Amino acid sequence: MCIDLDHAIVGGELRPWARAIVEKLPPTYVEVSLSGTGLHIWGRGSVGRGRKLRRGEAAIEVYDWGRYITVTRQPFEGAPSELADLSRVIAELL
Repeated sequence: MCIDLDHAIVGGELRPWARAIVEKLPPTYVEVSLSGTGLHIWGRGSVGRGRKLRRGEAAIEVYDWGRYITVTRQPFEGAPSELADLSRVIAELL
């Protein structure tokens, strides 16, 4: 599954709302999106149906099937190559 943080990086810096999510993650693969302004957080978990969440400046999409996301292979801040269980993070977001 993937948590897609849109417009999370501005001027090379992670926005505070995105940093708060990233800091809650277990060790899992996170990459910079193709645009260079978003993050893809990859892991294991179930969402049921994809969701788009808007909370203030935060633009978050959560999907576990039925969507295409470009894999960039541009790790964010030395992210590990393994995938963690993101169930707790998903529950907090949804």
